Amino acid sequence: MKPPLLQGFVEETWTWSSDGLSSDTELSPCRRDVYFHTDPVLESCGTAGVRGSTGFVQGEHYWEVEFLEPASGYSVMVGVGTSKAALHAGSYEYINLLGKDTESWGLSYKGMIWHRCSSRPYTEPFFDRGTVIGVHLNLKEGTLTFYKNRQCLGLAFTGLHKVQSPLYPMVSSTAPGIELSLGLRCSTLPTLEERCLSTLAHGLAKMDLVDLLPLPVAVRWKLKSLKEGSDLDALAPEL
Repeated sequence: MKPPLLQGFVEETWTWSSDGLSSDTELSPCRRDVYFHTDPVLESCGTAGVRGSTGFVQGEHYWEVEFLEPASGYSVMVGVGTSKAALHAGSYEYINLLGKDTESWGLSYKGMIWHRCSSRPYTEPFFDRGTVIGVHLNLKEGTLTFYKNRQCLGLAFTGLHKVQSPLYPMVSSTAPGIELSLGLRCSTLPTLEERCLSTLAHGLAKMDLVDLLPLPVAVRWKLKSLKEGSDLDALAPEL
């Protein structure tokens, strides 16, 4: 099963967020590469994470993360999380950061998937430099599926369409010297509903004005989520 790259998908240009990252990470100038625990003296003092610059509330999204260095240490993870998901665990706390609570979902390089501080076996461990992990977030179905080097690893999580908050791409690491790079990023073309919501959200000066609109509660929530997730620029060219 190949990843959803061709029919109905368009390229995206989001990057890692310069505002949503641990102090133990550094970004490249283009913000596609993230470097973990770069202090030459302290090295790793805990667990560091970073999230993407765009959060998703609807549609299908696929992106790839390449391991520029071999995975090592207690945990290196790829996944998704809300804006409340932890980005840092210090004081020499080495943990599986993505999935440590209800705010994130993650895949460890050791082959385990994590959510609610609970894990289960999912795939064989992957250690090699150059490994590419694909992430398919389907918010129509509420599913999260991972790929390894363009080969589907199977369904990992369900029920994500019930999360009432934008979901952001995330990565984390406990090990120093880990370098992860964003590759392909794409999504389905916005539907008519998504275009209308984007137009409304662009026209609102303040988020609290959403509650004054004579719209169903579910629609007002989507408007708020669009503004929170900064997903407007991705939809605007299609309007």
